[in-house]
Amino acid sequence: MGSTPEKMILVPVDFTVYSRAALIFGCQMAELMNAKLVVLHVIHDPGDAPGFYAKRRNQKSLRKMEDVALEKMQHFLLKTMKKFPEHKNLKSAETMLVSGLPVTRIIEIATKQQPQMVVMGNQGRTALSHLLLGSKATQVVKLCPVPITIVKHHEPQGEDD
Repeated sequence: MGSTPEKMILVPVDFTVYSRAALIFGCQMAELMNAKLVVLHVIHDPGDAPGFYAKRRNQKSLRKMEDVALEKMQHFLLKTMKKFPEHKNLKSAETMLVSGLPVTRIIEIATKQQPQMVVMGNQGRTALSHLLLGSKATQVVKLCPVPITIVKHHEPQGEDD
């Protein structure tokens, strides 16, 4: 008999409060299922969403975009760990940074990795998050080979990301 593949929960993030809500839900699911938590960020082509990395990019190469994305991922995770210290699995979460179109890359990774679940936020403020809304979210739901949970986040007045 072959070994059973490791259980995992895949959470694509765009560093907004909406993806943070999805990440916390993903943490809870991973804890309940005794699964590894994998946090994914898709570095998109800046032509698709100009300005998303522009504040720090300053005409640097794609390699620099990857460095900025890594820094943003680390900051996002550290801030989330400080805000939600009860989720110990955030410290051991695996991170993935990939380039491409978000919907395509999420589907490719879900197909290859076969997580127990993909957990996504339902809104966002960046151009990247707009790619994950509406018809794009519908595409992910229709094309993804594994279950998907869409997490709604209601932002109370005065909440600070």
